[in-house]
Amino acid sequence: MRNAEQIRETRETKITVRLSLDGGSSEIQTGIGFFDHMLNAFATHGGFGLQVQAEGDLFVDGHHTVEDTGIVLGRAFRQALGDRSGIARFGSFYVPMDEALAFAAVDVSGRPFSVFDAQFPQQVVGDFDACLTEEFFRAFAMNAELTLHTKVEYGKNSHHMIEAMFKAVAHALRLAVAQTAPGQVLSTKGSL
Repeated sequence: MRNAEQIRETRETKITVRLSLDGGSSEIQTGIGFFDHMLNAFATHGGFGLQVQAEGDLFVDGHHTVEDTGIVLGRAFRQALGDRSGIARFGSFYVPMDEALAFAAVDVSGRPFSVFDAQFPQQVVGDFDACLTEEFFRAFAMNAELTLHTKVEYGKNSHHMIEAMFKAVAHALRLAVAQTAPGQVLSTKGSL
């Protein structure tokens, strides 16, 4: 079973994530409407079952809630992947959304790294600070222990650009965690 549950509680946030790599329902409540929309898109396009319940110090701003959700979701991915055997390991995907085009590439390698390349023309989308997109993906990649490259090739609308990124990452991950030969690790070293 490729399922996981992770809970993290600090003085700033309390976050619970339940994840199934092989599908299921999606229920997201973070208190940040646009972020909920992005996580729902992530679950839908990745084919993941995902429940996220986040309570954070939104009276400050959304930073702690968004970054900590990335941390907990990353830990859930790491747990659900187990020893990372029997998966495709690599995935990449382009997503066009109206005038925007985003790309993501992932290596479920056990070596955390994040490259983020995007400039958003509007700094706020709904109640979401656009700069938190990078914070989320960095926290997610580091805690999932995967290499993640994300890039917006072009775009004019921050909503479209961010949503294309979330969908591109979801599709790339869907490809990377796809089950292949059970027990085999896609590495010349024999382990990740």
